[in-house]
Amino acid sequence: MKSETSQLTLLGHKTVYKQDYAPEVLETFINKHPENDYWVRFNCPEFTSLCPITGQPDFATIQIDYIPGEHMVESKSLKLYLFSFRNHGAFHEDCVNIIMKDLVKLMNPKYIEVTGFFTPRGGISIYPYCNYGQPGTEYEQMAKQRLQNHR
Repeated sequence: MKSETSQLTLLGHKTVYKQDYAPEVLETFINKHPENDYWVRFNCPEFTSLCPITGQPDFATIQIDYIPGEHMVESKSLKLYLFSFRNHGAFHEDCVNIIMKDLVKLMNPKYIEVTGFFTPRGGISIYPYCNYGQPGTEYEQMAKQRLQNHR
């Protein structure tokens, strides 16, 4: 068991919170069932970022759904990564796309989608959605289909 988790540096240690966008805190571990297609969902109901124009805080629930390939994201590192947006100025749409692209780069999932359920500001709530499927696979087609049917 020790060898499977030896590359994980955050578990069991004092937590250091980054004060700005920090993709370097993300860590992975080996998927024990890469031959199976299955969903993993993360729900972050306390996501915060800053409006890049006004500096006011924006609040959201971020939902990340993915079908893992060889690697999976370690949840504490994901928590710290999402927390790092707290003082980062980015529009809602930018946040969800940055999160998705960082996770694709990190773990190369078969498929991933990220949705931001941002609370109302000025009477309007925004729910940006993005997805990705591995190119040249059935997951690329799945991504196109899910995007076309997204509501």
